[in-house]
Amino acid sequence: MTIDHALPRTKDNVLLAEAGEGTRVQLQRIVKSYGGNRVLHGVDLDIAPGEFVSLLGPSGCGKTTLLRVLAGLEGADEGAVLLGGRDVSRVPTNRRDIGMVFQSYSLFPHLRVADNTAFGLRRRGVAAREAAKRATDALALVGLADFAGRFPHQLSGGQQQRVALARALVTEPKVLLLDEPLSALDAKVRVQLRDEIRRIQLRLGITTVFVTHDQEEALAVSDRIAVMNSGRVEQIGSPEELYTTPSTAGVAAFVGLSSVVAGVAEGDHVVVWGQRLPLQTPADGPVDVYLRPENVFFASEAEAATDALVEESTFLGSMRRSLVRTESGELVRVQHAPGIHPAFGDRVRIAIAPEPVAAHPRG
Repeated sequence: MTIDHALPRTKDNVLLAEAGEGTRVQLQRIVKSYGGNRVLHGVDLDIAPGEFVSLLGPSGCGKTTLLRVLAGLEGADEGAVLLGGRDVSRVPTNRRDIGMVFQSYSLFPHLRVADNTAFGLRRRGVAAREAAKRATDALALVGLADFAGRFPHQLSGGQQQRVALARALVTEPKVLLLDEPLSALDAKVRVQLRDEIRRIQLRLGITTVFVTHDQEEALAVSDRIAVMNSGRVEQIGSPEELYTTPSTAGVAAFVGLSSVVAGVAEGDHVVVWGQRLPLQTPADGPVDVYLRPENVFFASEAEAATDALVEESTFLGSMRRSLVRTESGELVRVQHAPGIHPAFGDRVRIAIAPEPVAAHPRG
């Protein structure tokens, strides 16, 4: 399916014509427990108008619970939820002016695509003709204008999720909430729809909160990412900040692909395999060093830092990633050109590019 990226920002499309600047979202000291088990520990989050923020973390870290508190589907035990500076902590979901897309499409099987899309408008008392016009505009925005007369079972999974997105946008909400909306789709459709969601969000200027456990998704679409762990935000920052300067070992291990090796920190440098590397954050003593695979390379005898044995090598299209075991027993990933074909058991030499590395005290 192709999307008309030249859709004009004019009165021809209601959603585009009325696109605003977004709404500020503030979560202040949010605490939530279930049966004595605390799952959110005083979470603070301040999202700028029109910003796309992802909540990223492993299953059970509290990201979906936090989104549900923001939506009003769960009540916080402590703290406040503010939308545009207004405290909505005790305002029901249907009066918070939000749109929400879930992992499951939740479309009405007996309603055609146009009626599914217009459902929220009709519930709000919008006249049939006006609701139909706005539904048509929303479907055009997600590339489904020609599918308005079909039933959900006549659509692919990606198309059904586009309908769910159109239904969330048609009411022109102040905030869009996305709860793992792509996890049920195959890989190629996920990437396509992920990029389309970001494109639409930018064109509408709508403040968006996106829950995912997929770091690639979060890195690809977010203005900022809040990495959550055990009911807390460990770090929030741009994708580049989280990837290059993780503030904790948990963030370094979760965001991007890293190999963890032993090193000895000496102020603003660390020594790994006898090679001296700059540190992102000064430290002293034994540390775990996080090496990105793109910063490890096969080396000549003169420049090698250590010898290693090849454990496996995987072809990834535009590159190849090999796993090697160093003389000290550490497993290290090396990212390299696909034309290099190391075989299992090959003896190789590796070194590390002199880029700043993340390191955290061992233990």
